[in-house]
Amino acid sequence: MERENSCCFTGHRPDKLPWRDQESDPRCQALKERLAEALARAYQAGYRHFICGMARGSDLYFAEAVLALREQHAEVTLECARPCETQADSWPQRERQRYYGILERCNYETLVQHHYDRACMTRRNRYMVDHASRLITVYNGVPKGGTAQTLAYALRQGLETDILAVEE
Repeated sequence: MERENSCCFTGHRPDKLPWRDQESDPRCQALKERLAEALARAYQAGYRHFICGMARGSDLYFAEAVLALREQHAEVTLECARPCETQADSWPQRERQRYYGILERCNYETLVQHHYDRACMTRRNRYMVDHASRLITVYNGVPKGGTAQTLAYALRQGLETDILAVEE
């Protein structure tokens, strides 16, 4: 996987989304459509490898959209970059099943480190940016938190960015 053909993703968890975990909300459905459109733009620009950090919320939407794109284009690959082995251990059962289902279908799995510590999410985010040349993000504009930090790092590293507002 060459960096110039790789695209990574960062976005908000359910607690920062106005619909929280209610994915049937029309705003969530609209965001998922815009994510699929952003992936189609990336694909048309030559991106074939997509890296996801596997957090709840936007990350899982992205991973599922990549898997759907792969059904149309067999050369598309999904890499799941996990910050630590216990990432999903405290999640609700339904979300854990979704997480492990995505892991089973991904092409590559990268474990950034074995055990959780306060910096493992940042290490995961930097890994993704350092291995990509484009970033797609679902971003609410608040200048703090992991999504903002990852976007800022990607901009400093010169990545192309496709910023999707949480709501249009």
